[in-house]
Amino acid sequence: MAGSPGRQWDRNLLAGVFFICLSGVTSPLMNGFAKLLGAHYSSLQVSWARAFGHVLFMLIVFLPRFGMKMLRTRRFGMHLARSASLFISNLVYFLAITFIPIGKAASINMIGPLLVAALAWPMLGERTNPRRVAAVCVGFLGVLIIIRPGTEVFHWAALLVIFSALMNGFYQIFTRRISDTESAPTQAIYSSVVGAFGMLLVLPFVWKTPENWADLAFFCSMGVLGAISHYFVALALGFAPANIVTPFQYTQMLGSVLVGYLIFGDFPDALTWAGAGVVVASGLYMGWTQTRRA
Repeated sequence: MAGSPGRQWDRNLLAGVFFICLSGVTSPLMNGFAKLLGAHYSSLQVSWARAFGHVLFMLIVFLPRFGMKMLRTRRFGMHLARSASLFISNLVYFLAITFIPIGKAASINMIGPLLVAALAWPMLGERTNPRRVAAVCVGFLGVLIIIRPGTEVFHWAALLVIFSALMNGFYQIFTRRISDTESAPTQAIYSSVVGAFGMLLVLPFVWKTPENWADLAFFCSMGVLGAISHYFVALALGFAPANIVTPFQYTQMLGSVLVGYLIFGDFPDALTWAGAGVVVASGLYMGWTQTRRA
């Protein structure tokens, strides 16, 4: 039957996968613009544009629908810690990709889910087991294959990507801690307030007026693309369970390679692909063990 629950479930799963894959395109495109801007402007200014544009776009989209109640919260301190983690993660990542290819940075950044699993034990009290610890260790081995410390292809900016992934891990942990009491629009608005408004104290010292209309368009699009990417992830999780859609987040690696190749002419070498494969396999195994436990 056309309206049977089974077919509706299938359509929801397809919609969830579709939106998570869209986020794997919009986020790398934002990073591509950040890399272009980072060649001529301070990473602090680029990161501020991403955060301020995010808040402005979210206010335009959500304020008419939810009103001022979306700004009410009893956990403002946790929102600030969460927002600061996200801003530092973006800032460090944008700085890193001014020195290394986007595809390589994306490969290293895929260690993020494994870092979240490692942080969830001491910060959330989530139980772990030897197999999950082994998956985290194997994931780090994959990162070492990508960055190859001690060789001529090693670049110190790769360490910044690892630090960015760690700060993003803190951001996700803080998000878990407030998700039971804070609505999605409230979380979306407050996620970038530190970068949007805290950076106003520093911005006059690093500000450089956009040199042309293209740069201005890139600055304006940063926050919009970032906000849309987050929104696509939220939509995906609304249509399908996390264990179904989360593995498709690794399409961001392919999106990053595509953006890096089309805009900058960069393409990962064989060892980078191999290391990325190890990291992805570790992350998928971690997700599989969580699904079995559930």
